[in-house]
Amino acid sequence: MPHIQAYTNLAKFAFLRAILNRYFELPEASWQAYLSCCSIRELKKGDILYPLGDIPTSFAFLNKGLMRAYVIDAKGNEFNKNFFAEGRFPGSMTALLNQTPSKLAVEALEDCEVIEVNFKRFRKLLFSDPAMMQLHIHYLETHWLLEKEPKEIGYLQDEAKHRYLAFLSDYGEIAPRLSQYHIAGYLGITPTQLSRLKKQI
Repeated sequence: MPHIQAYTNLAKFAFLRAILNRYFELPEASWQAYLSCCSIRELKKGDILYPLGDIPTSFAFLNKGLMRAYVIDAKGNEFNKNFFAEGRFPGSMTALLNQTPSKLAVEALEDCEVIEVNFKRFRKLLFSDPAMMQLHIHYLETHWLLEKEPKEIGYLQDEAKHRYLAFLSDYGEIAPRLSQYHIAGYLGITPTQLSRLKKQI
């Protein structure tokens, strides 16, 4: 049934295209070129998409499921840096750009389906296609400037209660899907401290 499989894959890529169009609408030729960089991958809960210490060769689009990006300190403690739900792009961009071992690991918190994007192919396309460049600029402005900077400043300046309220503002829709352990790891506090905070609020 190859035609059914092809139709299913097109439907999976349609979600990716709808998300990309929020930043910049790619013409058909650019979209087809982008598709040539992509492959579909499935992960089970607990699988590691990008291991700590590996040099990544791709980034991903999350079609279905929930993921976290985390670091581990010298004592073996885990700290969550970000959570990704459907429609977001998990990956270690610093490691990709520098081609160095990743200081972040990305783990599936649920069964997941991702579209992996080959970084070398994407990078080549980015510098040869003006529409792709426009898309990339709009994406970076949204997530690396307008979104990331205020979040990081707030995390450094705010006490735990305010960080938790900010977390609920940023991740309110997916908070019920996250364990208390992972939320506490994101806030830099213990699960016990988180329970106390929730009672106060």
